[in-house]
Amino acid sequence: MLNPFSSLSRHYRRLLVYPLLSVFMAVSLVVATPQVSQGIPLFEIFLRGIQIIQLSSISDNQEVQLGKQINQQLVRREIRLNRNEQINRYVEQIGEQLAKVSERTEIPYTFQVVDNDSVNAFATMGGFVYVNTGLIKEADNEAELASVMAHEIAHIVGRHALNQMKQMAIANGVAAVAGLDRNVAIQLGVELALRRPNSRKDELEADRIGLENLTQAGYAPYGMVSFMEKLLKSGGSVPEFLSTHPATPQRINALEQAINPNTAYVGDGLDEIAYQNQIRPLLRK
Repeated sequence: MLNPFSSLSRHYRRLLVYPLLSVFMAVSLVVATPQVSQGIPLFEIFLRGIQIIQLSSISDNQEVQLGKQINQQLVRREIRLNRNEQINRYVEQIGEQLAKVSERTEIPYTFQVVDNDSVNAFATMGGFVYVNTGLIKEADNEAELASVMAHEIAHIVGRHALNQMKQMAIANGVAAVAGLDRNVAIQLGVELALRRPNSRKDELEADRIGLENLTQAGYAPYGMVSFMEKLLKSGGSVPEFLSTHPATPQRINALEQAINPNTAYVGDGLDEIAYQNQIRPLLRK
């Protein structure tokens, strides 16, 4: 006859041994893997395992949550949002029109107006797009404003911020084999959103995807070209959102080649008077 206490004892030993073996194997694999740099101690990684994210396999939901945390930091410490209801509602309407026909409709998008007179727009992961009041005032019509927003949505579609974050983490030695600490990821995300070091490849891809998105949403595609040309001819310094490689004339040339001349001005958003009425609260400042 089997001793029930002996059987129970063996059962609990197995419950203890198997997890310990799993941890031992995990540590062995990490230690045995060659690493160029390891910014987070292994013991700390295990203690804070719930805060570690793996950028190479991040899910849409994880990206959205990370984007929300980056947005909280931006809004709390780095930028000031414009609170005019008419302007915010107008920008949101344009954004929603673009987002619903984008190549990435499975995530929610958030469009916010930054109270800043510089001509700039930027985006971060998880569907967050920011447009400065200075850029809204600089555009001549809705198609031009929508073209910039479509470009920013395209960066999200291409997951450019995630790829840049991974590269930056590796370069700065803050990525471990287990992944990247969430707090570090948030800080990198804020830095990427504000400094925007997009590569030539990313910018050209965002132009191409953005142009397709703009057209799919029903806007006149030449709005993207006309806004870039206007800013270059203004005589001032190159706006922040254009001050990346490749040079803007090359980007304009690539866009012109991609647009059918017969349909360049076919679509919505070219009515300048209607646009001025929509953004009137900004023009009164």
